[in-house]
Amino acid sequence: MENIGFQVIVDEIFTRLSVEDIGRLKCLSKNFYRELSSHGFQMMHGLRSGDSLQKKLLSFKDTSIVVDDVVAGNLDVVRSKTLSFPNNVHPTFLRILSSFNGLLLVCNEGICCELILWNPTTRRYKVLSGDYLNYNHDQNSDTSGIYFDQFNDLKVLNIRCYRNVATARVYSPRRESWRTINFVSVNNYGSSGYSWSTGVYADTTIYFMVSNYWYPLGERNIIAFDVLSETFRMLRFPESIVVNPCQGHFLTIAKRLHLIVIRKSAELTADLLRYEEEGWMKVFAFNNPCVVDYIDRRRRTNIIENNKWLITSIWEDMVEVDLSNELLKYLQHVEVEVVEIWLKLICAMNF
Repeated sequence: MENIGFQVIVDEIFTRLSVEDIGRLKCLSKNFYRELSSHGFQMMHGLRSGDSLQKKLLSFKDTSIVVDDVVAGNLDVVRSKTLSFPNNVHPTFLRILSSFNGLLLVCNEGICCELILWNPTTRRYKVLSGDYLNYNHDQNSDTSGIYFDQFNDLKVLNIRCYRNVATARVYSPRRESWRTINFVSVNNYGSSGYSWSTGVYADTTIYFMVSNYWYPLGERNIIAFDVLSETFRMLRFPESIVVNPCQGHFLTIAKRLHLIVIRKSAELTADLLRYEEEGWMKVFAFNNPCVVDYIDRRRRTNIIENNKWLITSIWEDMVEVDLSNELLKYLQHVEVEVVEIWLKLICAMNF
C-alpha cells in the first residue's frame, strides 16, 4: 500500500465506494477517519456518486419518510425503507428547501425558523445556528442552496424576502455563522408578488427561477449564483417562449442545467430544454401533457408511476406527462430533483 501511495488509494478507490463501506473504513483508524471525513473527500465522493445511475426517491409523506429505489424510471416500492427524522420531528412539520449530493436542507416549521442540514444515509444532522432566521419561512418567497466554495468548504446560501427586500446570506457550518453577500441590483424581487424556486445546482452554479403572475403578467427571470466567486448574475428565460401562461421547472441532467417549460395556447405543451453557451436548445417534447386536477392528485402516491411523470411549478400547478423510451433513458441521468406534490415533498437523489 505504501508503494502505491495512500492518497492515490483514497482518491481513486475510496471515492468510488458506497456510503456504508466508507462508514466501516472510518472505524479502522484515526487516520482513516480524519481523511474520509474531510470536506475534500466528501466533495469528490459526492461527485462520483452523482455519476451513478442508481437513484433513490425520498418522500416526505403525511405520517412517514420513505425511501424507494428508482429502477428504469419506475419506483421499486417492494424494497421501500422508512426513515425517522432527527429528534423524531413529525414529517408534517418538515419542508425541503434544498438538496446537494445527498444532503438536505430542511426547515422544521414546528420550531420557528429552525434550519437543519441532514444526511438521510448516515443519519447525521446539524442545526444551523444564529439569529438570522428569526421569522417564519415563506415557502414561495424564500429559497436556499447548498454548495462547496472554492476552498471545498460546505456552505448554505439563503435568500430571504421580507418586507419587499431580498437579502442574500451565506452560512458556514464550520464557523457556525452567517454573512451577508451582495445581491442582484433589483429591488422588487423581494415583494410578495414574486415566487422563487428552490436552488438547482449545475456545474459550479446554483440557478433560481423568479416568477410573477400578477404584474407584470407572466414575468419570468433566472438568477444564477456562482459558487466560486459567490456572485449573482441574471440569465434570460428562453426568448422563443412567448406564450402566457407559461411555467418553468429546473433540473440537472449529467451536470448540465435543463428547463422544463409548460405552456398553454391552443393546447397544452411541455418541452425539455438544455442551457448551453448562454442560450437554450430544445431536447425533447413530452408526450400527452395534461393538467392533474384535485381528485387525481389525491389518488397519486408517487411522482413516477407507470412511466408517467408528475411535474409541478413553483406556483403548485401540476401536469402529468408520458415518458417515451428515449426520453426515459435521457432522464435517468437526472442528478438532483426537488418536487412538491400536493401535501408531500419528494426529493430524488443519489445515495
